[in-house]
Amino acid sequence: MEVVRITPRGYCHGVVEAIRMAKRVGAERAAAEPVTMLGYLVHNEHVTRELEEHGVRLVSSSDREEGLKQIEAGTVIFTAHGIAPAVVEQARARGLNVVDATCSDVTRTHDLVRRLAAEGREIVYIGKRGHPEPAGVLGVAPERTRLVETLEEVEELDYPPGARLAVTCQTTLSMWDTQAIIDRLVERFPDIEVHNEICLATQERQEAAVLAAHDVEVVVVVGSARSSNSQRLVQVVRERAGKPAHLVDTAADLQPAWFRGVRRVGVTAGASTPTQITRAVIAALEAMSDRSAALPAGRQ
Repeated sequence: MEVVRITPRGYCHGVVEAIRMAKRVGAERAAAEPVTMLGYLVHNEHVTRELEEHGVRLVSSSDREEGLKQIEAGTVIFTAHGIAPAVVEQARARGLNVVDATCSDVTRTHDLVRRLAAEGREIVYIGKRGHPEPAGVLGVAPERTRLVETLEEVEELDYPPGARLAVTCQTTLSMWDTQAIIDRLVERFPDIEVHNEICLATQERQEAAVLAAHDVEVVVVVGSARSSNSQRLVQVVRERAGKPAHLVDTAADLQPAWFRGVRRVGVTAGASTPTQITRAVIAALEAMSDRSAALPAGRQ
């Protein structure tokens, strides 16, 4: 069984910068005051444990305002997914030191929504409910922004004729699903202003995974079940290439049954997956292949 390494894979620039920032803050401040990340800095448990070793503790809450109430003093780090302006104001009002690790691509979406709202536009935002990135974006202009997740929800939109509309989106969605929703929005509201904000790292990883999937029999995606971009890699391989795809957090999650009779397996990784975890998965697949090759005929 040949193991095909799909490139690009793994950390994107936003994740690299957020981790670097959090480690630096932990090193500089953790000895003198509590340093807390409000939610998972990036959606990967391995990164979270590493940051805790650097003195950065986690407060996990799907509601950032509720989570903030658990932080009594010190420094709060806002995650790479972005944060609603109201939460930032609350943190400062409570005397907390604020460190914002929001990815620059997400910050750009916040700035876009702020500008569109100031222009008097109603904003349709394509995103996944319950994910922290949409929560942060919706908080920029809550009175003017409406979340849609599916084509069916597009049909439920009831803007009056002549409404000034714009559409933007979460940065880590399936690029194909998002385009389908945008296309339907344009059909329903021909004058809608379109801003497709799926980040370049997401696009490149999805395109590479789908392209490589055509030449392998199975694709393994290394990433956390919490990670939207990792989940989307599995989705696009299955839907766009028609190939089996499996999400694994570590090499221990690999199931030999997935690879029976398989000659080529592709490996990619979500944008928040540490390189050493992906290397361990690749090594385990290669070892699995070596063991299979050593078995007598009829036992493989």
